[in-house]
Amino acid sequence: MKLKTWPHRAAVPVLASLALLNLGAAQAEEGMWMPQQLPQISKALKQAGLKLDPAKLTQLTEFPMGAVISLAGCTASFVSPQGLVVTNHHCAYGSIQFNSTPERDLLKKGFLAADFKDELPAAPGSRVLVTVDVRDVSAQVMDSATSALKGKARSDAIEAKEKALVAECEKDAGHRCRVARFYGSLVFQLIKQMEIRDVRLVHAPAQGVGLFGGDADNWMWPRHTGDYSFYRAYVGPDGKPADFSADNKPYQPKHHLKLASSPLKDGDFVMVTGYPGGTDRHRLPTEVAFNFDWEAPELVKAFAQQLDLIKQETAGRRDAEIKLANTVAGIGNYYKNLQGQLQSWQGSDILARKQADFAALKAWVNGDAGRRAQYGAGLAEVERLLDERQAITRRELLLNFASTTLLSGARTLYQQAQENLKPDAERKPGFQQRDQQRRRQAVEAMERRYDEQVDKRVASYFFAQYLAQPAAQLNPVLLQALGLQQGMSESAVRARLDAIYAGSKMADKTERMAWLSRSVDEFKASSDSLIAAAVALYADDRAREDRDKELGGQVQRAYAETMKALIAFKASQGQAVYPDANGTLRVSFGKVAGRAEGADGTAWSAFTTLRGIVAKHKGEGEFNAPAEQLAAIKARQFDQYGVKSLDSVPVNFLATLDTTGGNSGSPVLNQNAELVGLLFDGTLDAVISDWDFNPKTTRSICLDARYMLWQMKVVDKAERLLKEMKAL
Repeated sequence: MKLKTWPHRAAVPVLASLALLNLGAAQAEEGMWMPQQLPQISKALKQAGLKLDPAKLTQLTEFPMGAVISLAGCTASFVSPQGLVVTNHHCAYGSIQFNSTPERDLLKKGFLAADFKDELPAAPGSRVLVTVDVRDVSAQVMDSATSALKGKARSDAIEAKEKALVAECEKDAGHRCRVARFYGSLVFQLIKQMEIRDVRLVHAPAQGVGLFGGDADNWMWPRHTGDYSFYRAYVGPDGKPADFSADNKPYQPKHHLKLASSPLKDGDFVMVTGYPGGTDRHRLPTEVAFNFDWEAPELVKAFAQQLDLIKQETAGRRDAEIKLANTVAGIGNYYKNLQGQLQSWQGSDILARKQADFAALKAWVNGDAGRRAQYGAGLAEVERLLDERQAITRRELLLNFASTTLLSGARTLYQQAQENLKPDAERKPGFQQRDQQRRRQAVEAMERRYDEQVDKRVASYFFAQYLAQPAAQLNPVLLQALGLQQGMSESAVRARLDAIYAGSKMADKTERMAWLSRSVDEFKASSDSLIAAAVALYADDRAREDRDKELGGQVQRAYAETMKALIAFKASQGQAVYPDANGTLRVSFGKVAGRAEGADGTAWSAFTTLRGIVAKHKGEGEFNAPAEQLAAIKARQFDQYGVKSLDSVPVNFLATLDTTGGNSGSPVLNQNAELVGLLFDGTLDAVISDWDFNPKTTRSICLDARYMLWQMKVVDKAERLLKEMKAL
């Protein structure tokens, strides 16, 4: 089928046409496939070892897909008929942190609920999202009228269509809907998910298990981390989603995963189902060069300084360390990931290949009058628009760091008050009635995640960095609102922030909560210094937002045309194009496999064992395994989980799975869709695969389910949960 005849508004033919392509030459390990694309690669899946009919994986409410859930940032799965949920320890870290105090330090000691009544409420805003429907809505979003628009008008029209679709979808109470964009906003899908709001922490191993190796081992192999924890989903007495209540009961999912009935071995087929957050494989050469030559290095510098300042300001203050633990973990993870990407970028031919591929695309388009008429304008325009957006990023990147938690909160609260003046359907996404509970919970959660000493120190540093720039690059409205001047030193900025904070009550939880319901007039009349600053910044904030929407609308039009050309070009070569990850449900598959030569120059075996924990244990810091665990290892109490060929219990394993951030917690399934592990990381030299997939180096790091079960039974005595999962 020739694709040049597609009508611009119709996106269904994009996916339909891909299903007709011959994918025999596709590499099995590459690809985060949309479930509806799986019939295209059924032959590859079966050849790799899948015993199920691949068509079953397209049925989102059936087994096994119906057992896979989103935690809005991580993936998880149901593992019992009583709503028991397994995910990564680092995905539940925020809830462990939120429930921790210096006196009851769950981060260090772990947590195990003795009974249902002892399960703890997860951090405010925690959600279990069960996908129940996915529908293509491209024709509704990008109709002929919207297609004719440009700039901000186009952005606004798309936003209005998306909000209308979401509003109609959410008339079904208890569900959360979103419109996801694929292929540079060429394809739009309406995703409907049951939103379970009562989520409780059930079990988390001690930090010396769940975070063994800490930052030193993050993105590294060999690995020995027990990265797992358990939640439980609760619903109201009527079986429908409800807020936390003692009267609620465990949710009974239609499907749950079962533990593997046969041992996992090197070379075995595995697949992952999850919600990868984002990849950039379809980015254009100008975007690739900008990211690696400027933006990523700048972010690495900023994150390093941020982490160092937090470490300095929390030293010797355990309560502050606990409050900032989740923040530090998130920044540290991204920081090391970017470092790994930059290391792989240096001396590589990635940009040259991207440029050659883009040149080939342009040559194909220009080689035919019809193709040139259909795609030429978008290709010619997209690079100019991207350059314009990159110039803004260069000027304003530091503004992402030059702020304070309380000021950012005040600006959001005032914007909410302004949006409340409009009919709900006309409010900005994120400020509608459907968003109010999450906003309230975010304000509540801040009480356990904010430290004024840290906030002021970090903000003072980055404001000083921002103010060191030429005056022409600075925002005069921001400077006037906060009483800052170009060239101010860090100490001078700190003095100014001290004065601003002294004139505000925003540090008080009761006061913050009160502003959730106050009017625009009350904001304008307030003498609170942070509220006054938010009011003073509002018009400029909206002006920059409108500027970005104007540019965004232009970029969307040109980018969508470019992606349409790319898909058509690949189709002419008999190749399918999976979309970049965007937080929607995907399936990847591969096999358990080490590497003949790892990044450190040594061969990497597929499995690690309990012996590695003992070898790495230092009794302090990031390598501090619990004494009970070490004793069990020394006594060779392998129970039923020992593997003769390993002479130990397998801890972690490598697999040729195509994954990225957001896949954390994803169930790793065998050929019968039984649970064999949890995806939790990748190797440092392979994180560049977000931009450029390399089948030779790409490996995902997975927790072996046998280690999780061993730790739960032998060390933590979690018999109640093991029986619930039918593991005993």
